[in-house]
Amino acid sequence: MNTIHEEAPLPEDLRVFLTVIRKASFGGAAAELQQSPAYVSKRIRILEETLGTKLIHRSTRRIALTESGLRAEQWATRILNDIDDFMGDLSQVRKAPRGLLHICSSFGFGRNYVAPAIADLAVEYPDLEVRMDVFDRVVDIVAEGFDLEIRVGDDIPGQHISRQLVANRRVICATPEYLEKRGVPKTIEDLASHDCLVLKERNNNFGVWQLRNGQKDVAVRVSGQLSSNNGEIVLQWALKNRGLLLRSMWDVKPLLEQGRLVQVLHDYSQSANVWAVYPTRLAESGKLRACVEFLQAWFSRLRAE
Repeated sequence: MNTIHEEAPLPEDLRVFLTVIRKASFGGAAAELQQSPAYVSKRIRILEETLGTKLIHRSTRRIALTESGLRAEQWATRILNDIDDFMGDLSQVRKAPRGLLHICSSFGFGRNYVAPAIADLAVEYPDLEVRMDVFDRVVDIVAEGFDLEIRVGDDIPGQHISRQLVANRRVICATPEYLEKRGVPKTIEDLASHDCLVLKERNNNFGVWQLRNGQKDVAVRVSGQLSSNNGEIVLQWALKNRGLLLRSMWDVKPLLEQGRLVQVLHDYSQSANVWAVYPTRLAESGKLRACVEFLQAWFSRLRAE
């Protein structure tokens, strides 16, 4: 296989190729595409012949991409996204966006809020295909190939474009039982004598609560017996009377209303606005623009405060 054909690969062959990669098998790709395994094998063979190189090592148990296959995956994704954007612009994509959008967010917020929003987005735009990944780390959306990140917090990378979806803040709270036993903190200095549930999340400083009182920023070092890198775990501990918690109003507002948690030090909070972050201007991608505008309306209806 050493002759490079003059013709370009067919978009259908590229789609089959990417489906085989995503499903990690020819049989799985065939099932998703509602085609026979023979059809999938044929399209991959034609693609390899067209490109004049081997793309996939295939064994009885698994498939593996060759070096050329890895490069072909990147190009195929880019080419098909360009085709989707082209078709979308010609079909009034603002009203009927189509194509693939790759979205990421953090674990807790992504699961509890972004996922339901994406489910509604899919109903609104049935020709839009969305892949959503969640992480507990900082994501380089350009290097990792994401179209959009839904981010909580105002630490937006300067090289990216962003739009605020909804205002939000983190507040300090604890259960009535904990406060009855340990006392209610009256000043920010009182936190030093309390068990604080410490969360290591993304790139935030571990054991430091960055708070604001009016126009004044305050960095408070806190400590306690329990710490985690997962916000939902920390919230569970707080509900078991284990300490003070700094948590997003999105998560604790229902618990505050039910009386299961009590907010303390009301003058202090931490900005935790919800942002859409993307590397491409909305004017350049109709499907991205439609998604961001939909999410902005969706989150505004559910705003926490």
